[in-house]
Amino acid sequence: MKINRRAFIEISVGSALGAGAGITLSPLPWKLTDDSSIWTQNWPWTPVPKGGKVTHADSICTLCPGGCGIRVRKVEDRVVKIEGKEGYPVNNGGTCPLGAAGLQLLYGPWRNPAPLRRVGKRGSGEFEEISWEDAINEVTAKLADLRDKGQSHTVACILGSDRGTVPQLFARFMKAYGSPNFIRSASSGDTYELVLGLMQGASGSVGYDLDRANFILSFGSGLIEGWGSPIHVIQAYSKWRSDNKKERATIVQIEPRLSNTAAKADKWYPVNPGTEAALALGLAHVIVKESLYNFDFIENHAFGFEDFNDATGKTCMGFKRLVLSKYTPGAVSKITGLSAANIVNLARAFAKAERPLAVWGRGKGTTPGSLYECMAVHALNALTGNINKPGGVSTSPQVATQQWPEVTQDAAAWKGCGMPRVDGAGTSRYPFTRYLPERWPEVINTQKPGAIQALLVHDADPHYTILDHTAVAKAFDSIPFVVSFSTYMDQTARNADLILPNPQYLERLEDLQTPIGLQRPVLGLLRPVVSPQFDTRHAGDVVLAIAKGLGGTVADSFQWEDYESLLKETMGDKWDTLEEAGCVEDASYTPPPWNNAFGTASGKFDFYVTALDQAGMKIDKDVGCLPHYQPIVPEGDPGTYPLILIPAELIRLADGAIGNPPFCTKCLSDTVLKGNDLFVDVNPETAQEYGLCEACRATIETPTGKAEVLVHLSHGIMPGLIAIPKGLGHTAYDDYLAGKGVNANSLMGVTEDPISGLCATWGIRAKLTRV
Repeated sequence: MKINRRAFIEISVGSALGAGAGITLSPLPWKLTDDSSIWTQNWPWTPVPKGGKVTHADSICTLCPGGCGIRVRKVEDRVVKIEGKEGYPVNNGGTCPLGAAGLQLLYGPWRNPAPLRRVGKRGSGEFEEISWEDAINEVTAKLADLRDKGQSHTVACILGSDRGTVPQLFARFMKAYGSPNFIRSASSGDTYELVLGLMQGASGSVGYDLDRANFILSFGSGLIEGWGSPIHVIQAYSKWRSDNKKERATIVQIEPRLSNTAAKADKWYPVNPGTEAALALGLAHVIVKESLYNFDFIENHAFGFEDFNDATGKTCMGFKRLVLSKYTPGAVSKITGLSAANIVNLARAFAKAERPLAVWGRGKGTTPGSLYECMAVHALNALTGNINKPGGVSTSPQVATQQWPEVTQDAAAWKGCGMPRVDGAGTSRYPFTRYLPERWPEVINTQKPGAIQALLVHDADPHYTILDHTAVAKAFDSIPFVVSFSTYMDQTARNADLILPNPQYLERLEDLQTPIGLQRPVLGLLRPVVSPQFDTRHAGDVVLAIAKGLGGTVADSFQWEDYESLLKETMGDKWDTLEEAGCVEDASYTPPPWNNAFGTASGKFDFYVTALDQAGMKIDKDVGCLPHYQPIVPEGDPGTYPLILIPAELIRLADGAIGNPPFCTKCLSDTVLKGNDLFVDVNPETAQEYGLCEACRATIETPTGKAEVLVHLSHGIMPGLIAIPKGLGHTAYDDYLAGKGVNANSLMGVTEDPISGLCATWGIRAKLTRV
């Protein structure tokens, strides 16, 4: 089946797509036998358990944000298998390839065996083992020296999350010590959190009632590629494909590439990348024009739908006039490349469904994305009245735990915390954003050299995951003192001065709050199921030791004896349930009704976002406070870089802070990775234009870097685009992962959203030249 520029409109599920989808999802068994040396039984470091007593223990997987419950099978004290835990509210017995391969990460050679001090050039991987006493004393002395010099604000901390007792312990330490620079990794959840705050006046993360929705309109979300809580979403997906008419749902995928989600959808509509907001508003045009919206919600619980007069008496444009005047199907068709007829038909189908749900967040949701795009998609849920309804979208609260005493701050801490954040979050330019983790490298490199004198990193790998690796590496090189708490020798740890290894997730105790995307609050307990394999120490205990070593008011803010006693105290009356059941779920939780759901100034759902207006955040004087299409232009000159490179995320390829386990890497298709060479997807029409062919070697170059790749011809990507898998190109870990493929992040630059300041990069201009 060929798809040229004219015919590249949509593919419906049928015989042709069924065959294509089967190939896309094929396990390719011949791939698995081409190198027997990589299999578990032949790895020299793999323990072979002796016979013994078989037991099982329950815990939680933390290898991705999904937070799945797991059941671990052991022979004596040796883990031999990881399965999903039956009945756990997040995943109910299911597990993903990464979760199943977790024991390889437990026993693999990439574990940091003890506290390590760098002895060679940064990044060389040359370390020496030191005692825990020496390691903690070295960190304490460095931090004490900076504080004595009045430079406590030059200490920064980067974490993978801000939920749970361990992240909050780090945040508390920074406040007591005297630094405003507590930073955590960002995702599409951050942008949706902003949208919920701006349009609904709500505080919390987004929750989707996927199980009860019967029309899923996905704007690029990789629903079976690891988006949200992966197993929870995949299990919902299986219901949508069920023969049970009450559970079955229509799935429509909007994205420029034939992902597995697109291949398994009822309809796949490829649109020009970066134009999703325009499409959402075009759908809104049809819904409004044909009066297909929920009249009760719009008339009684929405503000800014119709034109209105502001405090000065000036007439302000409402959402209705905006979409009717600017986003006609014809105009949107020219922007997106999707026909006007398809736009009209899709809008009608979505609005007439009983429980329609529009979901947002490209791929796995690892990139924050455009604020206005998210607002436009969220507006579709509002138009259909599917806010806080069964099968709809809502704000998900966290399970309440015991509050800690207020931090005691001395003059040094008060002064330090009053200094500007190094990432610019919370300033007058970005007043609504709490963290901007992609900004600090640029700030250090171009604006404030020396702004970070010490960097603490826990549960994150910013040296690998932050876009524009050249800039990130330069920023790291300028920081005099880097401390990693990583369990593994990841890229950040390899470039650290000290490594204070945290126990692996199967070895430690910790709480885990509701994963992003779940509607009902769940508090889980991570429990050690196996004895520590190495000389590691819980990061919570290390923070407590450093705080006590600093003395004064810093120590006064940490009165707990150890992390375990802190955790038990914080869980309060929930501790016994957590120990017994492994989690606490508020199964009775239901989102509040419309008349009590919105904390905006209007007390309603804000189509016209008053908070943006009051903060002076209008970009366009007419429509700046309404959801609208504000193009995020990909970096690069079209003349020099005629193509556009977009990332592709795969369920069998971890692309966050955790490196891909060998099993998952070996399961990758031969059209993704061959030996150490990475493939990029190119449409045959584009390949012909640039003299490329299947499996030929080429150089891909963008404004931020270049690399050598192999070409895979695919009709499943729009002409003019290149798709590159995320998750490879590591320089750390070991031979099973290091040196394989290309780090897609090294080829992508940071394009900031003009309102949130978060990274809105969806692609970058590129050129592809045959070698």
